[in-house]
Amino acid sequence: MSTSPVDSGRVHDAPSTNWVYRALPRALWPYAQLARWDRPIGWQLLMWPCLWSAALAAGTAVNLGSFSPGRFLLHVFLFVAGAIAMRGAGCTYNDLVDHEIDMEVARTRSRPLPSGRVTRAQAKAFMILQALAGFVILLQFNGFTILLGILSLVLVAIYPFAKRFTDWPQLFLGLAFSWGAIMGWSAEFGSLSIAAVILYAAAIAWTIGYDTIYAYQDREDDELIGVRSTARRFGENPRPWLIGLYGLAVLLMFFAFLAAGAGFFAYVGLAIAAVVLAYQILVLDIHDPLQCLALFKFNGTVGLIVFAGLVLALLIRLL
Repeated sequence: MSTSPVDSGRVHDAPSTNWVYRALPRALWPYAQLARWDRPIGWQLLMWPCLWSAALAAGTAVNLGSFSPGRFLLHVFLFVAGAIAMRGAGCTYNDLVDHEIDMEVARTRSRPLPSGRVTRAQAKAFMILQALAGFVILLQFNGFTILLGILSLVLVAIYPFAKRFTDWPQLFLGLAFSWGAIMGWSAEFGSLSIAAVILYAAAIAWTIGYDTIYAYQDREDDELIGVRSTARRFGENPRPWLIGLYGLAVLLMFFAFLAAGAGFFAYVGLAIAAVVLAYQILVLDIHDPLQCLALFKFNGTVGLIVFAGLVLALLIRLL
Protein backbone atom coordinates (compact mmCIF):
# COMPACT_ATOMS: atom_id res chain seq x y z
CA MET A 1 0.00 0.00 0.00
CA SER A 2 1.40 3.40 -0.95
CA THR A 3 1.72 6.15 1.60
CA SER A 4 0.44 9.64 0.89
CA PRO A 5 2.79 12.63 1.36
CA VAL A 6 0.77 13.74 4.39
CA ASP A 7 0.98 10.32 6.05
CA SER A 8 4.71 10.12 5.42
CA GLY A 9 5.37 13.63 6.73
CA ARG A 10 6.64 14.70 3.29
CA VAL A 11 5.29 17.30 0.88
CA HIS A 12 4.22 16.51 -2.65
CA ASP A 13 6.89 18.36 -4.63
CA ALA A 14 10.03 17.91 -2.52
CA PRO A 15 12.48 15.01 -2.92
CA SER A 16 12.25 12.50 -0.07
CA THR A 17 16.04 12.07 -0.15
CA ASN A 18 16.66 15.66 0.95
CA TRP A 19 18.93 16.17 3.97
CA VAL A 20 15.97 17.51 5.98
CA TYR A 21 14.50 14.01 6.22
CA ARG A 22 17.81 12.42 7.13
CA ALA A 23 19.23 14.96 9.57
CA LEU A 24 16.26 16.52 11.40
CA PRO A 25 13.89 14.93 13.91
CA ARG A 26 10.46 14.27 12.40
CA ALA A 27 8.91 16.88 14.72
CA LEU A 28 10.94 19.58 12.91
CA TRP A 29 10.06 18.48 9.39
CA PRO A 30 6.97 20.73 9.10
CA TYR A 31 9.03 23.81 10.00
CA ALA A 32 11.75 22.88 7.50
CA GLN A 33 8.98 22.49 4.92
CA LEU A 34 7.49 25.89 5.78
CA ALA A 35 10.94 27.42 5.18
CA ARG A 36 11.41 25.24 2.07
CA TRP A 37 14.74 23.93 3.34
CA ASP A 38 13.87 20.72 1.51
CA ARG A 39 13.62 22.73 -1.74
CA PRO A 40 16.81 24.82 -1.89
CA ILE A 41 16.20 26.11 -5.41
CA GLY A 42 14.09 28.94 -4.00
CA TRP A 43 16.77 30.50 -1.83
CA GLN A 44 19.30 29.93 -4.59
CA LEU A 45 17.18 31.91 -7.06
CA LEU A 46 16.80 34.66 -4.46
CA MET A 47 20.55 34.61 -3.82
CA TRP A 48 21.86 34.84 -7.40
CA PRO A 49 20.88 38.47 -8.16
CA CYS A 50 22.56 39.45 -4.87
CA LEU A 51 25.77 37.69 -5.84
CA TRP A 52 25.69 38.97 -9.43
CA SER A 53 25.45 42.49 -8.10
CA ALA A 54 28.15 41.96 -5.48
CA ALA A 55 30.54 40.52 -8.08
CA LEU A 56 29.74 43.25 -10.60
CA ALA A 57 30.37 45.91 -7.94
CA ALA A 58 33.59 44.19 -6.90
CA GLY A 59 34.90 44.41 -10.46
CA THR A 60 34.16 48.13 -10.51
CA ALA A 61 35.83 48.52 -7.12
CA VAL A 62 39.01 46.96 -8.57
CA ASN A 63 39.00 49.63 -11.28
CA LEU A 64 38.58 52.31 -8.62
CA GLY A 65 41.31 50.88 -6.40
CA SER A 66 38.93 50.26 -3.49
CA PHE A 67 38.44 46.48 -3.75
CA SER A 68 38.79 44.35 -0.61
CA PRO A 69 38.79 40.55 -1.01
CA GLY A 70 37.74 40.12 2.61
CA ARG A 71 34.79 42.47 2.20
CA PHE A 72 33.68 40.72 -0.99
CA LEU A 73 33.79 37.28 0.65
CA LEU A 74 31.91 38.62 3.68
CA HIS A 75 29.21 40.04 1.43
CA VAL A 76 28.89 36.71 -0.38
CA PHE A 77 28.47 34.89 2.94
CA LEU A 78 25.93 37.41 4.25
CA PHE A 79 23.87 37.29 1.07
CA VAL A 80 23.78 33.48 1.09
CA ALA A 81 22.73 33.40 4.75
CA GLY A 82 20.26 36.24 4.24
CA ALA A 83 18.69 34.53 1.23
CA ILE A 84 18.11 31.35 3.22
CA ALA A 85 16.60 33.21 6.19
CA MET A 86 14.41 35.62 4.23
CA ARG A 87 13.25 33.08 1.69
CA GLY A 88 12.16 30.89 4.59
CA ALA A 89 10.34 33.76 6.28
CA GLY A 90 8.74 34.79 2.99
CA CYS A 91 7.55 31.27 2.19
CA THR A 92 6.08 30.88 5.67
CA TYR A 93 4.26 34.20 5.23
CA ASN A 94 3.07 33.11 1.79
CA ASP A 95 1.71 29.85 3.22
CA LEU A 96 -0.16 31.76 5.91
CA VAL A 97 -1.76 34.02 3.31
CA ASP A 98 -2.51 31.15 0.90
CA HIS A 99 -3.67 28.63 3.53
CA GLU A 100 -7.13 28.14 2.01
CA ILE A 101 -5.91 28.23 -1.60
CA ASP A 102 -3.26 25.60 -0.87
CA MET A 103 -5.97 23.26 0.39
CA GLU A 104 -7.56 23.33 -3.09
CA VAL A 105 -4.41 22.71 -5.16
CA ALA A 106 -3.15 19.14 -5.50
CA ARG A 107 0.53 20.09 -5.45
CA THR A 108 0.26 22.20 -2.27
CA ARG A 109 -2.33 20.26 -0.28
CA SER A 110 0.38 18.30 1.54
CA ARG A 111 2.13 21.40 2.90
CA PRO A 112 2.29 21.75 6.70
CA LEU A 113 -0.55 24.27 7.14
CA PRO A 114 -3.23 22.76 4.86
CA SER A 115 -2.35 19.26 6.06
CA GLY A 116 -2.71 20.37 9.70
CA ARG A 117 0.79 19.41 10.80
CA VAL A 118 1.40 22.92 12.17
CA THR A 119 -1.03 25.53 13.46
CA ARG A 120 -1.23 29.09 12.21
CA ALA A 121 0.14 30.32 15.54
CA GLN A 122 3.16 28.03 15.26
CA ALA A 123 3.77 29.15 11.67
CA LYS A 124 3.58 32.83 12.69
CA ALA A 125 6.10 32.31 15.50
CA PHE A 126 8.47 30.50 13.13
CA MET A 127 8.11 33.26 10.54
CA ILE A 128 9.08 35.89 13.13
CA LEU A 129 12.16 33.90 14.18
CA GLN A 130 13.35 33.65 10.58
CA ALA A 131 12.68 37.34 9.95
CA LEU A 132 14.69 38.26 13.06
CA ALA A 133 17.59 36.14 11.80
CA GLY A 134 17.38 37.95 8.46
CA PHE A 135 17.32 41.32 10.22
CA VAL A 136 20.46 40.49 12.22
CA ILE A 137 22.21 39.61 8.95
CA LEU A 138 20.97 42.82 7.33
CA LEU A 139 22.44 44.89 10.18
CA GLN A 140 25.93 43.79 9.11
CA PHE A 141 25.70 46.00 6.00
CA ASN A 142 26.02 49.76 5.60
CA GLY A 143 23.12 52.07 6.45
CA PHE A 144 21.92 52.55 2.86
CA THR A 145 21.77 48.81 2.27
CA ILE A 146 19.88 48.32 5.53
CA LEU A 147 17.32 50.87 4.32
CA LEU A 148 17.00 49.08 0.97
CA GLY A 149 16.49 45.77 2.78
CA ILE A 150 13.71 47.21 4.91
CA LEU A 151 12.02 48.75 1.85
CA SER A 152 11.97 45.34 0.15
CA LEU A 153 9.49 44.13 2.78
CA VAL A 154 6.77 46.16 1.07
CA LEU A 155 7.16 44.04 -2.06
CA VAL A 156 7.37 40.83 -0.02
CA ALA A 157 4.12 41.74 1.75
CA ILE A 158 2.25 42.45 -1.51
CA TYR A 159 3.37 39.42 -3.52
CA PRO A 160 1.10 36.68 -2.05
CA PHE A 161 -1.97 38.80 -2.81
CA ALA A 162 -0.97 39.56 -6.42
CA LYS A 163 -2.48 36.36 -7.80
CA ARG A 164 -5.86 37.65 -6.61
CA PHE A 165 -5.86 40.93 -8.55
CA THR A 166 -3.57 40.56 -11.59
CA ASP A 167 -2.61 38.10 -14.31
CA TRP A 168 1.00 39.08 -13.59
CA PRO A 169 1.79 37.89 -10.05
CA GLN A 170 5.14 36.77 -11.45
CA LEU A 171 5.99 40.45 -11.97
CA PHE A 172 5.51 41.10 -8.27
CA LEU A 173 7.62 38.05 -7.47
CA GLY A 174 10.30 39.46 -9.78
CA LEU A 175 10.20 42.85 -8.06
CA ALA A 176 10.73 41.17 -4.67
CA PHE A 177 13.07 38.32 -5.64
CA SER A 178 15.37 40.52 -7.72
CA TRP A 179 15.88 43.20 -5.06
CA GLY A 180 19.31 41.79 -4.27
CA ALA A 181 20.50 43.05 -7.66
CA ILE A 182 20.62 46.54 -6.18
CA MET A 183 21.64 45.49 -2.66
CA GLY A 184 24.86 43.80 -3.79
CA TRP A 185 26.00 47.05 -5.37
CA SER A 186 24.92 49.22 -2.44
CA ALA A 187 26.73 46.92 -0.02
CA GLU A 188 29.99 47.76 -1.79
CA PHE A 189 29.49 51.46 -2.48
CA GLY A 190 26.72 52.66 -0.15
CA SER A 191 24.86 54.02 -3.18
CA LEU A 192 23.26 52.89 -6.44
CA SER A 193 24.30 53.21 -10.07
CA ILE A 194 22.68 52.75 -13.45
CA ALA A 195 24.42 49.39 -13.76
CA ALA A 196 22.69 48.07 -10.64
CA VAL A 197 19.30 49.39 -11.73
CA ILE A 198 19.62 47.76 -15.16
CA LEU A 199 20.72 44.50 -13.51
CA TYR A 200 17.62 44.68 -11.31
CA ALA A 201 15.41 45.03 -14.38
CA ALA A 202 17.19 42.07 -16.00
CA ALA A 203 16.63 39.89 -12.95
CA ILE A 204 12.93 40.82 -12.93
CA ALA A 205 12.50 39.66 -16.54
CA TRP A 206 14.41 36.45 -15.77
CA THR A 207 12.22 35.77 -12.72
CA ILE A 208 8.98 36.27 -14.63
CA GLY A 209 10.24 33.80 -17.22
CA TYR A 210 11.26 30.99 -14.92
CA ASP A 211 8.28 31.39 -12.59
CA THR A 212 5.93 31.24 -15.56
CA ILE A 213 7.38 27.82 -16.39
CA TYR A 214 6.88 26.84 -12.74
CA ALA A 215 3.26 28.08 -12.79
CA TYR A 216 2.33 25.72 -15.62
CA GLN A 217 2.36 22.90 -13.03
CA ASP A 218 -0.72 24.40 -11.37
CA ARG A 219 -2.53 25.92 -14.34
CA GLU A 220 -5.53 23.57 -14.28
CA ASP A 221 -6.04 23.90 -10.52
CA ASP A 222 -5.55 27.67 -10.76
CA GLU A 223 -8.28 27.89 -13.39
CA LEU A 224 -10.70 25.93 -11.21
CA ILE A 225 -10.22 28.11 -8.11
CA GLY A 226 -9.72 31.44 -9.90
CA VAL A 227 -6.05 32.02 -9.10
CA ARG A 228 -4.37 34.17 -11.75
CA SER A 229 -0.88 33.73 -13.26
CA THR A 230 1.18 34.40 -16.35
CA ALA A 231 0.80 30.70 -17.19
CA ARG A 232 -2.94 31.26 -17.53
CA ARG A 233 -2.35 34.58 -19.29
CA PHE A 234 0.05 33.09 -21.87
CA GLY A 235 -2.12 30.01 -22.42
CA GLU A 236 -1.07 27.30 -24.84
CA ASN A 237 1.67 29.34 -26.55
CA PRO A 238 4.10 30.76 -23.98
CA ARG A 239 7.17 30.56 -26.22
CA PRO A 240 6.91 34.08 -27.73
CA TRP A 241 6.50 35.50 -24.23
CA LEU A 242 9.43 33.49 -22.86
CA ILE A 243 11.61 34.50 -25.81
CA GLY A 244 10.79 38.11 -25.02
CA LEU A 245 11.33 37.78 -21.27
CA TYR A 246 14.55 35.74 -21.39
CA GLY A 247 15.82 37.79 -24.33
CA LEU A 248 15.16 41.00 -22.40
CA ALA A 249 16.93 39.59 -19.35
CA VAL A 250 20.05 38.75 -21.38
CA LEU A 251 20.04 42.09 -23.20
CA LEU A 252 19.66 44.08 -19.98
CA MET A 253 22.43 42.09 -18.29
CA PHE A 254 24.65 42.89 -21.25
CA PHE A 255 23.99 46.62 -20.81
CA ALA A 256 24.47 46.37 -17.04
CA PHE A 257 27.86 44.75 -17.62
CA LEU A 258 28.76 47.49 -20.11
CA ALA A 259 27.72 50.23 -17.67
CA ALA A 260 29.85 48.69 -14.92
CA GLY A 261 32.83 47.99 -17.18
CA ALA A 262 32.70 44.24 -16.59
CA GLY A 263 35.51 42.09 -17.91
CA PHE A 264 35.51 39.77 -20.92
CA PHE A 265 34.59 36.57 -19.05
CA ALA A 266 31.43 38.18 -17.67
CA TYR A 267 30.17 38.29 -21.26
CA VAL A 268 31.28 34.71 -21.87
CA GLY A 269 29.25 33.58 -18.87
CA LEU A 270 26.27 35.59 -20.08
CA ALA A 271 26.51 34.01 -23.55
CA ILE A 272 26.52 30.51 -22.07
CA ALA A 273 23.56 31.41 -19.85
CA ALA A 274 21.70 32.69 -22.91
CA VAL A 275 22.16 29.32 -24.61
CA VAL A 276 20.81 27.52 -21.54
CA LEU A 277 17.77 29.82 -21.44
CA ALA A 278 17.14 29.22 -25.15
CA TYR A 279 17.30 25.47 -24.50
CA GLN A 280 14.59 25.79 -21.85
CA ILE A 281 12.28 27.50 -24.32
CA LEU A 282 13.06 24.99 -27.08
CA VAL A 283 12.27 21.83 -25.08
CA LEU A 284 9.45 23.16 -22.88
CA ASP A 285 6.35 20.97 -22.72
CA ILE A 286 3.74 22.87 -20.72
CA HIS A 287 1.64 19.71 -20.34
CA ASP A 288 4.43 17.88 -18.47
CA PRO A 289 4.50 19.14 -14.85
CA LEU A 290 7.65 17.21 -13.99
CA GLN A 291 9.51 18.75 -16.91
CA CYS A 292 8.23 22.23 -15.99
CA LEU A 293 9.61 21.73 -12.48
CA ALA A 294 12.94 20.46 -13.81
CA LEU A 295 13.33 23.40 -16.20
CA PHE A 296 12.42 25.83 -13.43
CA LYS A 297 15.12 24.32 -11.20
CA PHE A 298 17.60 24.50 -14.08
CA ASN A 299 17.61 28.27 -13.60
CA GLY A 300 19.75 27.72 -10.53
CA THR A 301 22.45 26.64 -12.99
CA VAL A 302 21.79 29.78 -15.07
CA GLY A 303 22.42 31.92 -12.00
CA LEU A 304 25.62 30.04 -11.23
CA ILE A 305 26.91 30.45 -14.80
CA VAL A 306 26.40 34.23 -14.76
CA PHE A 307 28.05 34.51 -11.33
CA ALA A 308 30.98 32.33 -12.38
CA GLY A 309 31.60 34.56 -15.39
CA LEU A 310 31.59 37.68 -13.21
CA VAL A 311 33.92 36.11 -10.65
CA LEU A 312 36.32 34.90 -13.34
CA ALA A 313 36.38 38.40 -14.83
CA LEU A 314 37.09 39.74 -11.34
CA LEU A 315 39.95 37.29 -10.77
CA ILE A 316 41.54 38.16 -14.13
CA ARG A 317 41.54 41.83 -13.13
CA LEU A 318 43.27 41.00 -9.87
CA LEU A 319 46.13 39.18 -11.60
